[in-house]
Amino acid sequence: MKKIYKVKLNNKVYEVELQEVTTIEGEILAQTSNAQIVEQPKVVSASGEKIEAPMPGIIVDIKVKVGDTIKKGDLVAIIEAMKMETELLATKDGVVSAINVSKGQQVDMGAAIITL
Repeated sequence: MKKIYKVKLNNKVYEVELQEVTTIEGEILAQTSNAQIVEQPKVVSASGEKIEAPMPGIIVDIKVKVGDTIKKGDLVAIIEAMKMETELLATKDGVVSAINVSKGQQVDMGAAIITL
């Protein structure tokens, strides 16, 4: 869904078009028929697959607990950056083995949020 806003900056009015996107498997998918895929870095270690922060921000909510069984695409956490909330989705089926952050915590891009 595209939304058009008008922004006034230094007495000049600019038209800004925003498009809602969805994150699946660490990739950003546009909500239109011309979906663009932007690859996000993935980190896999011997201890399991990590779900990472796609941007710097603040953890708003964690939707899973250690030991939960999740499926690919399940909502696991929400991060806020620049007053916008982004849902973090599971990149694969698995069991949550660790939650590496807490609500309200500031994280950097690429920080491991959850380990499967």
